[in-house]
Amino acid sequence: MSTRLRSMSITISLTMAFAVSAQDSNNELEHITVNGQPTSSLIVSPKDSIVDGPFGKNKQITEISRTLTSISEDMLEQLSIDDLQDVLVLVPNTYAASGFGAPSLPTIRGQLGEVFQEGLRRQGGNNGFGIPLSFNSVGQIDIVKGAPSVLLGTTQRNGGFVNLNNKTATLTGSDVSLLVSAGSWDHYRGQLDIDKAIEEGKSGARVSIELIDNGSFYDYSAYQSEDVYVAYRLLPDAQSSWDVSFEYYNVDFTDNAGINRPTQNLIDHGLYITGQGVQPNGSEVPGAFAVISPTGEVPISRSTVLTDPDNINNVQTYLFHSTYERQLNSIHSLTNRSYFQYLDREEIAQNSFVEIIDGAKTAQNRIEINSIWNPQQQTTWGFDIRYNDVVGYSQFTTEADLPIDLLGTLEQRRIPLTEAQEARLVELRPGVFVSPGANYDVDGDGINDFSTSDTTDSTTWQSGVFVEQQSDWSERFSTNAGVRADYYDVAAQDALAPQGQIAAHDTYNTWLYSGSLSANVKLQDDLVTYASYNYSEATSNSIAGGTALGADNQINPLNFETINELFEVGIKYAPSQNPWYADASIFEQTRSLRNRDGSNSGIVAKGFEGQVVYQGQKLWATLGYSYLDARYDDSASFQDSQQVADAFDNSRPDIIVGTGIGAPNFAGFAPSNQRVQGIPEQTVSMNAGWMISENWDISASAIYSKSYPLDYLATVLIRDQITINANTTVALSQHAKLRFEVQNLTDEKNWRPVFEGGYFGSTLVFPELPRSVQVTYRHNF
Repeated sequence: MSTRLRSMSITISLTMAFAVSAQDSNNELEHITVNGQPTSSLIVSPKDSIVDGPFGKNKQITEISRTLTSISEDMLEQLSIDDLQDVLVLVPNTYAASGFGAPSLPTIRGQLGEVFQEGLRRQGGNNGFGIPLSFNSVGQIDIVKGAPSVLLGTTQRNGGFVNLNNKTATLTGSDVSLLVSAGSWDHYRGQLDIDKAIEEGKSGARVSIELIDNGSFYDYSAYQSEDVYVAYRLLPDAQSSWDVSFEYYNVDFTDNAGINRPTQNLIDHGLYITGQGVQPNGSEVPGAFAVISPTGEVPISRSTVLTDPDNINNVQTYLFHSTYERQLNSIHSLTNRSYFQYLDREEIAQNSFVEIIDGAKTAQNRIEINSIWNPQQQTTWGFDIRYNDVVGYSQFTTEADLPIDLLGTLEQRRIPLTEAQEARLVELRPGVFVSPGANYDVDGDGINDFSTSDTTDSTTWQSGVFVEQQSDWSERFSTNAGVRADYYDVAAQDALAPQGQIAAHDTYNTWLYSGSLSANVKLQDDLVTYASYNYSEATSNSIAGGTALGADNQINPLNFETINELFEVGIKYAPSQNPWYADASIFEQTRSLRNRDGSNSGIVAKGFEGQVVYQGQKLWATLGYSYLDARYDDSASFQDSQQVADAFDNSRPDIIVGTGIGAPNFAGFAPSNQRVQGIPEQTVSMNAGWMISENWDISASAIYSKSYPLDYLATVLIRDQITINANTTVALSQHAKLRFEVQNLTDEKNWRPVFEGGYFGSTLVFPELPRSVQVTYRHNF
């Protein structure tokens, strides 16, 4: 038994002892808890979901003029949704890259989105190189398409956003649940959730502990985490409520770059071209413009990926949330939301990549006043202040993936820095070299002497004011209009200036604006159409949400001039008298994509998406479809290399017709309206479940994605793909149930991009997991 599993068993045993003794002191409460049906009714349909925060207070889905899907805690468990990629099974247009095996941000309508929790934006790392999310604290997930509302404010990523709603403490009775699971490749998970009223009807507390100890199908990979979540709820009086929570999360995980050299033969037949790249200077250490003379084309195991047993990748973070609500009088109610997060990250890879966040502190407080002037007119207004302070170090200038022969030795994957490369970096600690946060001409020859990445020591104050007006002009017609202004005050300096140099620094301040206008027309009591327009000015940030100095050692004003627009028209059908729900929308959204070098490319995305949901007494089903046409908006694009063939010479045209240019070659493509690579044009998702009896149910899901180009020049295609999952749950008693699930039931050999934006499209591709099984036991005390 591993140390983490032994720790888990001790923790659960001690906490269970406490929980049982607490229940024994109140037998009546225990009696109330255990009565009920053996299998709880699933909440599948979103039509009865209440959305609190992003668009005001306690809104129904039909009142919101945007495409939105709410996923209940029941459905998170039923469909095994435990990371942001999994939401595609229920939410159209959320197909995502692998995020180097550990996605930290959602992908919505072909672009990265934001993560909010309790209506406040979480610290998310650097463009997806953040931390995996634990769902231990999550009670409901709301997925919204398009830029955040004016209540939430300007952000960096505008494809859409996920709002995580925390588990809350009960005010009546108590409930204790224990969950343990085991699956393929030594996957183990344990969760203990204790929910208990302290003073009936007035206060309650909840503690949820989750420990995960996962081996991996992939070589040199693992995932181990501990998450502790504590929540407290208090009703001080009849007019107010206060929810407060604390979460601690510690995770060691693997940065999984997938398989390099993604040729069509690799995608279609699992064949890999061997041979180590040679740099122009004759070195076989992976480096820029290396050329490979192919030595063969052989089958490769899908578990053989670009990982290394000596890589270090750890994140520790803790979060505090507080939501206080009070009815001030018959017209005005107040909501005060507060948040603080501290994050540390250390990733040191053997391929020379380094990202170290040496303390990122984020705090935010927003006051919302909801004023109901009369039944037809209400205003939500308030002000918001956010603080972000980060010290971070990075180094990605010497990575080179294509030259590596993945079937060679581990040493062939590693990139020891040369003296010349070290001279262009700064030694953070013995043997760890990172880029300085600015550039310097040390020898006075007019040429900068250092290689820069995202290193920064920066502080940002964001202060915002907002107002949103909801007007019901008749029983059938209503409008919503909102505006917001955010003032940014930013200071950035070099976190690690080279010896003998004065650290460069700069300040910048500006106003950013956002606005929205929408109209709802109720064609019938259960049929609503809407039209919506959203405009926002967003930021373009670097590591841990900080701001890095540009090439001229100044803050680039373009980082604060990212304009996003959304036009959307939709319809929602939510009858109260039958088990159906449906919605559909068409949209056009323009936004900017932050490139690896810090520049921005314009993207325009047009499409259609829809879903139908049926929830009966014993049968439920969902069907979702999305069409997405995402293109560069007369903008340039960048890739690690023009195409995979650049890495090879033409000595073996029977294997590949190589160009001999060498790779990586840091290719740039002229402004165009080319389709954005790495995104399927069409996806279909289907889910169905049947309660065979009170004690037994089965369900299945399927996801189809249409063929799409992996790289900019479309030299390699990901073919049409389908993934089918199935599960069954048996209630062993009133207190216990057993669940068995199979992922990738038909054992498809599917692929997906490694990272959003297509930069690595000609370099890397991620092999999805083969068939796997998992058994889960849950006991309610």
